[in-house]
Amino acid sequence: MRRFGLPTLLLAVILGLVSPPGSRLLDTIRLMAALGGSAAPIAPRSVAYPGGRADLYGQSGPVLVLLPGAAAAGKDDPRLVRFAGALVGAGWRVMVPDLAGAKALTLSAADADEVARAVRHAPGDKVALAAISYAAVPAVLAALEADVAAKLAVMVAVGPPYDARRVIGFFTTGTWGGQRLEPNAYGKWVFVLSNARRLTDSGDRTLLEAIARRRMGDPGAAIDDLARRLGPQGVAVMALLDNADPERVAALIDALPPGIKDEIGRLDLSARDLSGFAPEMLVIHGRDDRIVPVGEGAALAAALPHGRLYRLDSLAHADLTVSGLADGWVLGRAVYRLLEWRDRMG
Repeated sequence: MRRFGLPTLLLAVILGLVSPPGSRLLDTIRLMAALGGSAAPIAPRSVAYPGGRADLYGQSGPVLVLLPGAAAAGKDDPRLVRFAGALVGAGWRVMVPDLAGAKALTLSAADADEVARAVRHAPGDKVALAAISYAAVPAVLAALEADVAAKLAVMVAVGPPYDARRVIGFFTTGTWGGQRLEPNAYGKWVFVLSNARRLTDSGDRTLLEAIARRRMGDPGAAIDDLARRLGPQGVAVMALLDNADPERVAALIDALPPGIKDEIGRLDLSARDLSGFAPEMLVIHGRDDRIVPVGEGAALAAALPHGRLYRLDSLAHADLTVSGLADGWVLGRAVYRLLEWRDRMG
């Protein structure tokens, strides 16, 4: 048997690391370390395009359009900024659109138009797209348009919803797929803020917004003084929110004012034909997600022709910081796959 000396082994290791797979492995490790650390922030430059504005991080490399979820800080959310910086360190240019709906917590299927404009005007012939939480819904809707789909190489969704009615049933009753979980109340009150403006009764709009903001500030805050003043439209919304019986969810949704019920239908990906969805979709979801249950991400991945699910045991809903070797391995596989697309695009 031929023996290899230490210099030969070292040369083999070096050659392996500078090969494309080895280089991607090193970039994967660096990106995951940056996500979990506190690297120095990268200052973006503001760019404008017809119908929108965005922050652009990095000077070179393929472009990844990064969409913030439903958070008041929007594109300036510290977690999103950290994510953008980590991606720049892995060789991407990162474009973060200023999505007015997500920042104002007024979620709508019309947000897909903002996403589509951002993709159309992003630099390069091909781009990647990553969406956090709710932002996956307008991202998927935008990608159903032919010209947007033609420009998208790959998509990433972190903690995405799929079946709108099922998600509403979860954050109101704590039940998903016959299992009892403890939902994070944030999703419930974002739903209220998002839909209050769709009521024709201006008094109920104001009262529901006040209820939602009070409960978002303090989940145990008393709201009886506001709830007792609601008219029929507001009462219908609160009946859904106060319900604890999963068997009543469908009827209570159907009893909502038309503006809200119709928008729920437009945001329901499970009601869409996704059989022609072109890009590969990398879905990253944690089993312990209490805003959007992991089964939603699994269902979305299964509904797409090129969906891949990366299921972690422990993952904060919109934060890609993980602990433990098992979760690190799963997230590392997703990151490595994304970097394979980076190299194809570059």
